[in-house]
Amino acid sequence: MFIEFSPRRWSVATQTFALQVLIAVLVVAAGLLGAYVQARRAGAEEAVARATAVARTVAATPAVVTAVEGPDPTATLQPYAMRVGADSGTDFVVIMSPDAIRWTHPDPAQIGHRFIGHTEAALAGGTVVEDYTGTLGPSTRVVVPVRDGARIVALVAVGIRTSAVGEQVRAQLPGILLAGLAAAAVTGLGMALVARRVRRQTHGLGERQLRDMYEYYDAVLHAVTEGLLIVDLDGTLRLANDEAVRLLDLPADAVGRPVRDLGLAAPLTDALTDGEPHEDELHVTKARVLVLNQGPAMWRGRLLGHVATLRDRTDLEALTGELDSARGLTEALRSQAHESANRLHTIVSLIELGHTDRALAFATDELQVSQRLTDRVVAAVEEPALSAVLLGKAAEASERGIDFVVAPGSHWPRDVAPARDVVTIAGNLLDNAIDAVSASEGERRVTVDAHLEDATDQEPYAVLAVSDTGPGLPPGGVDDAFRRGFSTKEQGSAGRRGIGLALVAQSVERLGGTLEVSGPPGATFTVRLPRDGARREMT
Repeated sequence: MFIEFSPRRWSVATQTFALQVLIAVLVVAAGLLGAYVQARRAGAEEAVARATAVARTVAATPAVVTAVEGPDPTATLQPYAMRVGADSGTDFVVIMSPDAIRWTHPDPAQIGHRFIGHTEAALAGGTVVEDYTGTLGPSTRVVVPVRDGARIVALVAVGIRTSAVGEQVRAQLPGILLAGLAAAAVTGLGMALVARRVRRQTHGLGERQLRDMYEYYDAVLHAVTEGLLIVDLDGTLRLANDEAVRLLDLPADAVGRPVRDLGLAAPLTDALTDGEPHEDELHVTKARVLVLNQGPAMWRGRLLGHVATLRDRTDLEALTGELDSARGLTEALRSQAHESANRLHTIVSLIELGHTDRALAFATDELQVSQRLTDRVVAAVEEPALSAVLLGKAAEASERGIDFVVAPGSHWPRDVAPARDVVTIAGNLLDNAIDAVSASEGERRVTVDAHLEDATDQEPYAVLAVSDTGPGLPPGGVDDAFRRGFSTKEQGSAGRRGIGLALVAQSVERLGGTLEVSGPPGATFTVRLPRDGARREMT
């Protein structure tokens, strides 16, 4: 059976361990080789030093000087040289004449023959150190002169065979190998611990798997159209894709910082750090309406943190608000159609009964009431979008039996703010006012006042105030009035309950205006927008 040997398929931990083993083997082998070479060099140096010491000791011995000048130097010096060689651990001690004729030698048959080697430096008074092959084989030898005063009367050569030096080094090999094995064992244990840690940190994945995971996962994170955030158990942001950075306007160094230090709205910050699941929850930032979903991030049963997704619902929410206004206007028009039919039948019946004067008075009175409100709105408001909102809300209020009043002298100029923002601000404020008085048992009135307010150092403000005779805000509710989710109603549109005032606050802040709330009795919401609000929005 053929088994494919492909290191690329190994896990990162296995590859790391294999590379470390290879490096350790090379290091230990190089260390052993270096130790062996060093031992050989040290052995050679020790052999030279020992041979030099023995040669100089022999040359300085008076008995040697006396013997070389005697009639038979060999008889005296041969036993002495053999004894010195045995005692000093050298292989030969050769004493010779200045002409290099041997007087002593470990092999008596070589006595009387010429010394094989160089003696010129010794004859000049120096020392010869060399590796040379003589009668006993390759050796390291030292040749020094023997002096009788200033005269050189003999030469002494002391040598150690090269094989003996090698044997000495080989005797050290077990110790060297034992040290190498100990180093390898310690290194192997360290590498095993490192590999175990790497395997745990990489979850046993291979290099290709990690690369593919990073490349594809990173590409997916940056390609998805939803914002993606991962927050750990300590409330620190661990991941934010491009869309999340854009939606939340996060700083470049947001990842790695606590979520509470990122300047997000308090409700959104609480949702991201409370560790609870959230499903299709609306949050309002300074510029957007976002849908938040959040759940736990698990790995093999271990909770790592929480992952949240964000979807931009700003345009959809604005369109939904406009749709709600249009739906309300449609319902009001449908009701008015029924009411008009009833009134028309009344007029026809009055005519048939011969009460033409009463029929004319009844028709004229109804026409004047409707026309007066329309004329007042058209005369007071130059912005067509705001006029349409006011007329639609007036019709809805009339249907609910609510007195809808446009304050005398009201005036709202054209192009104070973009039409969408005007619809958002006025529509939500009027919706809240109408809802507030709908359940009231006393006076049911909604008042709209629009005018210009002079400023000392800049363009005048355009002021829009919406008042109602409802129960007003609850105690302490003014500070929470524009927080996402705040509502005085028992029920609201699915997913949109309490978001209207937050959208108003968002639009006002974006336009550089201010928003105030007063009451009870009733509630009055006052919006002040700079006259250059439309230009501010466009820039």
